[in-house]
Amino acid sequence: MTRPLDLDLFAGCEQDTRPMIRIGDKWTTKLLVCLRDGPRRFGELSRPLRGITPKVLTESLRAMERDGLVTRTEFAENPPRVEYALTPFGRTLLEPLAAICAWTAQHGPTLKEVRAAS
Repeated sequence: MTRPLDLDLFAGCEQDTRPMIRIGDKWTTKLLVCLRDGPRRFGELSRPLRGITPKVLTESLRAMERDGLVTRTEFAENPPRVEYALTPFGRTLLEPLAAICAWTAQHGPTLKEVRAAS
């Protein structure tokens, strides 16, 4: 028999009600990959993200900017130009994300089988 869980198991964790790490949502991980090689414009980002609406893309980028993962740079040009780029802090998520992608590549077929069996 296993011992009971410690009631203070998460005592050292941040008590904020928002998730500490944003990469669990549908679009953030994909945006991290899109931005890993350098700054991109809004239109560039929307192309590989099939199915994302402009509203959701805007909301995702604003949330990532608010969390310090992305910078938004406006250029005073005609027509106006805006670019998004990963911050050094945002780049710290690329290594864990690569590990998640490697795990998925290795275990994805098994996960699909298990899900299909349920």
